[in-house]
Amino acid sequence: MSVEVDQLLQEAKESIEAAQNYRSELQQRLHGLNQARKQIRGSSGQARDALRRHFAEVQTVAARLLTERLDVLLSEVDAVEAESIKPLDECQSLIEHGVSQADELLREGEAALRCGLGEKEDQLGRFTKKALHIHLDSLPEVPALVDVASVSAQLDDSVLVLLRERVPRHGSVSSYPPVQIEELQERPGAVLVRWCKVDDDFAAAEYRVQHRLSTSGGSQYEEAYVGRDSEFLVLNLDPHKDYLFRVCARAEGRTEWSPWSIPQVGFTTLEPHVWSPGSDGFVLSSRRNIALRNDSVSQTRCPVIYSHTPTHYCGQTLTFKILAAGQPDGSDGLGVSLDNDRGAGSLQRDQAVCISTNGAVFVNGKEMTNQLPSISVGSCVTFDMEPVHLLPNNNNNLNDGFKLRVTIGSGNREVVFDWHLESAGDRLFFGCCFVHTGWKVLVF
Repeated sequence: MSVEVDQLLQEAKESIEAAQNYRSELQQRLHGLNQARKQIRGSSGQARDALRRHFAEVQTVAARLLTERLDVLLSEVDAVEAESIKPLDECQSLIEHGVSQADELLREGEAALRCGLGEKEDQLGRFTKKALHIHLDSLPEVPALVDVASVSAQLDDSVLVLLRERVPRHGSVSSYPPVQIEELQERPGAVLVRWCKVDDDFAAAEYRVQHRLSTSGGSQYEEAYVGRDSEFLVLNLDPHKDYLFRVCARAEGRTEWSPWSIPQVGFTTLEPHVWSPGSDGFVLSSRRNIALRNDSVSQTRCPVIYSHTPTHYCGQTLTFKILAAGQPDGSDGLGVSLDNDRGAGSLQRDQAVCISTNGAVFVNGKEMTNQLPSISVGSCVTFDMEPVHLLPNNNNNLNDGFKLRVTIGSGNREVVFDWHLESAGDRLFFGCCFVHTGWKVLVF
């Protein structure tokens, strides 16, 4: 009987645990549903606000522009009217003056006729003389109606037609942004952002990426990238901090950008690649990811600068970008090494692989037959490493040493080879060396 009770107790405990797990999963799904509902409600509210704000702005601007244009046209009517009326006013003044003279002459003539015989001859003489001076046979010319202005307003319906055509198609509402972030990969001091189209009918011509700290509240997003690529490495990020990333697109032939994608949280736990401070012959940027070869040492020797610590891991891509170039030399080098031995005076040495500015590749100090393009301003040189798994030899022992498969890319070419090392190393230093000044290298 006790065995059966124990079994029932065990089954009860398992059922309780299963019920707890079930309830927990359901609660998580409820939380997910609430988040989804919150996103729909929130984005719908933002869309309404954006629509009202935009159309209110359009109405305000349209009303202002129409009022300004109306004022201009009314001013033109006023100017035409004033200019056209002026000669008529002058003619009217002349006619009114003539009428006044005629009235006065009539009064004097009638008075001369009524005067006595003693004064009549004298009065009639003065009247006749005055009448001759007035030129009663000369009349001012009044312009015909066809010769004076007839002000009119020329108004066509093109604006109304345009409004009827464009306003019903102005703006749009979409359920989903046309592009979404597909992947966020952590890199040393950076995050690689990849995105993709989710609307096959949207012909994207350009993309735009922004980011900001997730904990910064209402701070503004920073512009990170504008271009045609579908991925971008966002640099200069602090490790162990959450960042929000978003992307939008612009369609072919359009000026406006699409809605932003749903922001995604990304972060990096990897310390950024930085050059070692205090290296003779080089000055560093504030973030120490850019090294400039200066003239603090004699150009008869080739100064070498390494990373502050061995931060390049197998499985990652290390990139050198040439921001400025000096005179190339066969002793120059960009590459990686197991140590940071500055005394060696070059990267073309044992326990190191590098590419010279003339494109020559050196492995453990020996030049390979394969060669890459020469390095110049704008060049990007990439290093990828992965360990090669060694198989037992005939004596059932592992082969001596350690081997890394190295891929060096420059321009549109790359070389692949196995790098034999005396000991295993999955953390490598990176470095560069230049004989001449003027070389400026960004590492990421």
